[in-house]
Amino acid sequence: MRSLRPIILVLGVVCALTGALWIGQGLGYIHWPRSSFMLDQRPWADYGAAVAVVGLLLLLVARRLPRR
Repeated sequence: MRSLRPIILVLGVVCALTGALWIGQGLGYIHWPRSSFMLDQRPWADYGAAVAVVGLLLLLVARRLPRR
């Protein structure tokens, strides 16, 4: 239980940043090469929003865990 908090924090930050990247791609702020699999933009914004919310929830859960 002692090392659970840092692991959840890292996972939350990675999820939130990945979600922000996918939202940016879905809204057209980030342009991928033509050979990329992320060409269909709209669904990636939706996936990014879901991943970002999961990441933020993980950060909130990690803040509630006690520091040791």
